Amino acid sequence: MPPHHPLSAASSSSPSPSSSSSSSSLSCTQPALDRRQFLAASSALLVAFSLTDAHAQQRLTPTLKPGKTLKTDAVDAFLSLDAKGHVTVYCGKVDLGTGLRIAIPQMVAEELCVPLSVITLIEGDTALTPDQGPTAGSSGIMRGGVQIRQAAATAREALLRLGADHLHQPRENLSAENGYVTTSKGGPRVSYARLLQAKPFALAVDDKAPLKNPTTYKIVGQPLPRPDIAAKVTGRHPYMHDVKVEGMMHARVLRPAAIGATLLSVDETSIAALPEVRIVRLKNFLAVVSTQEWSAIKASQLLKTTWSDPATLPTHEGVKTWMRQTETSGQETLVKKGNSQATLAAKESVQSATYYWPLQSHASMGPSCGLADVRADGATIWSASQATHRLRGVCARLLDLPIDQVRVIYRDGSGCYGTNGHDDVCADAALISKAIGRPVRVQWSRADELGWDPKGPPQLLTLRGCLTPTGRIEAWETQMWLPKATASLPNIPLLGPQDAGIAQPQGLSTGLITQNAHPPYAHEHLSVNVHWLKDSPLRPSNIRAPGKIANSFAVESFVDELAARGGRDALALRLEGLSDPRGLAVCRKVADLMQWQTRPSPAPSGTIGRGFSYVHYKFNETYVAIGMEVDVNRAKASLTIKRIVCAHDCGLMINPDATRQQVEGNILQTLSRTLFEETQFDRSKVTSIDWQSYPLLTFPDVPPLEIALINQPHLPPLGAGEAACAAVPAALANAIFDACGARLREVPFTPARLQAALKEKGSQS
Repeated sequence: MPPHHPLSAASSSSPSPSSSSSSSSLSCTQPALDRRQFLAASSALLVAFSLTDAHAQQRLTPTLKPGKTLKTDAVDAFLSLDAKGHVTVYCGKVDLGTGLRIAIPQMVAEELCVPLSVITLIEGDTALTPDQGPTAGSSGIMRGGVQIRQAAATAREALLRLGADHLHQPRENLSAENGYVTTSKGGPRVSYARLLQAKPFALAVDDKAPLKNPTTYKIVGQPLPRPDIAAKVTGRHPYMHDVKVEGMMHARVLRPAAIGATLLSVDETSIAALPEVRIVRLKNFLAVVSTQEWSAIKASQLLKTTWSDPATLPTHEGVKTWMRQTETSGQETLVKKGNSQATLAAKESVQSATYYWPLQSHASMGPSCGLADVRADGATIWSASQATHRLRGVCARLLDLPIDQVRVIYRDGSGCYGTNGHDDVCADAALISKAIGRPVRVQWSRADELGWDPKGPPQLLTLRGCLTPTGRIEAWETQMWLPKATASLPNIPLLGPQDAGIAQPQGLSTGLITQNAHPPYAHEHLSVNVHWLKDSPLRPSNIRAPGKIANSFAVESFVDELAARGGRDALALRLEGLSDPRGLAVCRKVADLMQWQTRPSPAPSGTIGRGFSYVHYKFNETYVAIGMEVDVNRAKASLTIKRIVCAHDCGLMINPDATRQQVEGNILQTLSRTLFEETQFDRSKVTSIDWQSYPLLTFPDVPPLEIALINQPHLPPLGAGEAACAAVPAALANAIFDACGARLREVPFTPARLQAALKEKGSQS
């Protein structure tokens, strides 16, 4: 937490979500400790604390930073320099665990030529930071960081001009170093602080201000430690869940057993025995509020309610059929080259396959939490949202306040991965705070989070293709069935306002889910078509690498299917079809690390299989290749991942250590989504609302990872927060096929699905 946001201790604790083992097709290579063994081995330590945010007292008063501009074309929006030479960086992007908290200061320190130790970073506070858009799409460094870097370069050049006047030296004789303007021969120097005298820069960001030559970098490119790691691993890091303000009330929202239900009655006498509990009802929005959190929890459990019982969902087993049969808003051709339809129609032998990606929860490790203080003259919201500036606009409309009277302050949440419940829970808190005139903290339960967070949408893809006589891709056709995004983040209907009958912008928000829907390899004929669904079975939102994971899963699996049908080595087919040197480099790197031997799939004998997958993320960002080795036990329909190898090129790496952590996290989270995760629901409600019914990858399941980071210091920095996700599922599916000849086309790869694929393969032999 930056020094500008002091926190004082009080006493609090909250239960952490329980973990559990779960049935899976992934076998463990080491024994797991049970709860008792773990406590005995580690001498259990309980750390309890709470936090009071100093900004709660300041609220919206102009004393925060009088006259500070938030215009994104102004240097002062991003940087300030005080009388002691300390630099404050104001970043509209936030650190969601991606390492931005160290990388952005590294970029500023490098370009402004100041020590890293003098920099303080403020993130996502709408009263202090400019709106740089949501922290999404791997844009934290690629767009937000680059924008701030250019502001720092502009500031450095201005300080050099001021230094030239002060020292009576030609500009070309001066250089910037450690917060000083100095002569190149070691003569007189003057500090930035003396030159600027704590005044604003009063400069527009100059897009042509020269950046430093990467060969001179001293800070960028170094694997410096993230400033939050020590507190996180010792349990002392302050999260959104720990924020407390004076006079705060605790609330729990009661949601119905069925999605879309109407609240028919509330028996207030059922909680009459609980002291100091208030009920807040706004049409179908129902909450209980107390000065004590436990009282609010008990009240939410004891309050008797009656709801209607709609049953309108297709069930999770019926989604694929629903997607084919539900009403669409039309078909769109996204890409067309040559005539794939005629070419495929003329072929006697055409490969075709259908792939399905299910609805999935964001499954954040900690349930969402929000805090709101709404008064007649304005509102302050504390949130872990990855889009605080957009949430500000949503809350302003919700509360019927001018946007300049609403402030959203970012605080770390325990997991995000897209728009989960963070925005919803803040809307809950804002509604209740407005109703009772007190600051209100709302925390969801695990069941709330898995049951009610907006879901990553389902995706259905049918592919057809064929090879030329020489074994190259001749024709390719992609048909996709996808929910159509009709609203931008986070203008999807939030639960609280929806239940309260408050008008909101309507529509679906899914992220850009059509990208990477065709192969990046040479082809003669291509068509990509999407059938836009007007709705989604459950409320959708963007989830990490939205759309690209499912699309790459289908595309890269199907490339392997074509290669196998043509008796070709899958990697050789890819290399022959690639012309981008950076794409070729990551593919060859993985091949070298895996000691890839040219042959077709499946393997002639044994149980060990290898798989490969490649993605040029969005076709204009990061390059990733992944190889896997898998051992398939046919008798038990189980698998063990023996090894994962990844080559990753995201251009200039600001912090290689943080980049490596992101790549590892991408791989492991997507492995979890591929092997375990599917939101299950019946005709009325989500039924996978705990870790037993919605299992995740656990520590014993983690396979050996080998990450090769390819640095390109003279190229622009790209994102590392999503790209590696996209290559994971197909690499695993291709390795399974190579090991046993069974093709998995539906996620998650459960034992039942593996067993069915093995049975189908056996019947075809």
